[in-house]
Amino acid sequence: MANKNILLIEPGYKNKYPPLGLMKIAQYHGPQGKNDRVRFIKGTDRSVLSEAWDRIYVTTLFSFEYRKTAQAIDFALEVANQQADRVFVGGIAVSLMHERFASNTRWQGVRFIKELLSDPPAIALQLDEFAEELYADDIEGRPIEDLVPDYSIIDQIDYRYAVHDAYFAYTTRGCIRKCHFCGVPKLEGPQRDTESLTAMVRAIEELYGPKKDLILMDNNVVASPRFKEIIAEIRDLGFVPGAKLLREGMKVPVQRRVDFNQGVDARILCKDPMYLRELATVCMKPLRIAFDHLGLKRPYEKAVRYAAEHGLTELSNYMLYNFHDDPADLFRRMRLNVSLNEELGIRVWSFPMRYLPTDRPDRGHVGEKWSRYQLRSMQIILQATHGIVSGAPDFFKRAFGDTVEEFERILLLPHDFIFNREWFERFDPGERLAEYRAEFAGLDDDQRTELVNLLSSCAPSEFDGLANHATTSALRKILRFYVPVPTDELYTIWEKQRELTRGEAAADAGLAEDERVEDAGLDHESALDMRSDRKLKAHARSVA
Repeated sequence: MANKNILLIEPGYKNKYPPLGLMKIAQYHGPQGKNDRVRFIKGTDRSVLSEAWDRIYVTTLFSFEYRKTAQAIDFALEVANQQADRVFVGGIAVSLMHERFASNTRWQGVRFIKELLSDPPAIALQLDEFAEELYADDIEGRPIEDLVPDYSIIDQIDYRYAVHDAYFAYTTRGCIRKCHFCGVPKLEGPQRDTESLTAMVRAIEELYGPKKDLILMDNNVVASPRFKEIIAEIRDLGFVPGAKLLREGMKVPVQRRVDFNQGVDARILCKDPMYLRELATVCMKPLRIAFDHLGLKRPYEKAVRYAAEHGLTELSNYMLYNFHDDPADLFRRMRLNVSLNEELGIRVWSFPMRYLPTDRPDRGHVGEKWSRYQLRSMQIILQATHGIVSGAPDFFKRAFGDTVEEFERILLLPHDFIFNREWFERFDPGERLAEYRAEFAGLDDDQRTELVNLLSSCAPSEFDGLANHATTSALRKILRFYVPVPTDELYTIWEKQRELTRGEAAADAGLAEDERVEDAGLDHESALDMRSDRKLKAHARSVA
């Protein structure tokens, strides 16, 4: 029954890592498995419409990418000539929003796989042997989840993943925590160990050659009772401090690194220096620690100090916001990293991650202590810094201010002033920013609250009508600054700024692309996406 045509589809969203689930499905169907012909595409590549496909798999990732995911499923049905029984959809979004996908009448007959493919293939894929479906008799085969990922499919597309030259693996699945904001308990359940890391790495190397990095996707590795054994196994694989890889035909070796890309738990790290001592014996870069709310300040700070004591000086941390926190909570967490940088001589990069309910198909959620306008402002600041909050004092103060009050004022700035702050602070002949600040300083607390509410009540394209709803003349006057700058004026600003800053060094957070945190939603509901002109957006990103 070999030589069937199998199509793998990843929706056209931006993402940092290749689709591990599809890579394992490719292994199941490919030369090492059923010997089918496997094709991988990203987005809606219409060249596949000229062929007949025996089965089509669609992966899903972020729940808020529902629109692009839906496009991919619709396209899969088009490719299958509406034979829905040939289309299988799985992954994170489907698992978190299974009912939403499964109840959509236009996808009736599509199989939405809710869990990991950890049962024998025919069972995991819900195949019907009575209907003589392809490989429905494979009820005792090795689970697809346990297969070696097929790296060869990455070469079939033009899209470049920021991280690709790496062994992608797990040493544990699940987590001991049940954080309300996290989807892991639903996706993977309680924490448990996986099969041998060494066996997986050796198998990948044998089939696809040596990889530079080791990316471990565990949710909470330090909670494993086998933690020290796991670290010893990583050392035995050669990923020790200073490790380099010299490939055949290369003259210069490349630096290797280990990355627990989901982060490690400060609440466990702070209990015993042993954890950081062990992590320091591998080429960890960066050490990722979550700092989800200010209540974790003591364990987080203690963990960072332990890391510095053991020579782990390059750290990265996730900072959840828009959950139960407020802007002041987020600022104090970010500001702490600046203080630790200065005191300990380390480098900590923060990545604020906007909370969204795990079953929501868009990014519209507004936390009870945030406003819609503040969230948009935060997205614009992060867009200008490429999602990174550097612990360097000058970088931080420039982007976020030096006090809670300054940060809150920045969040209330007109969006064009935030994104084009360099122009309005240094070059604007009309000195509009200075004029705005003078008027803003004259507003009392009630007027500022009303301003936030007005700005959060509608889209920026409707700001020109807000003055009609303001209750004071001061508010009506200041609202003129919030009306988006006309497109032609923005082009002029960027061209003039480019000329005036020619020769100046561009700001650089100093973090390599493959070490940055993935946040595919960073560009959503931003200053640029609020404008309809695609050419304008592209031009703005080139000068940001």
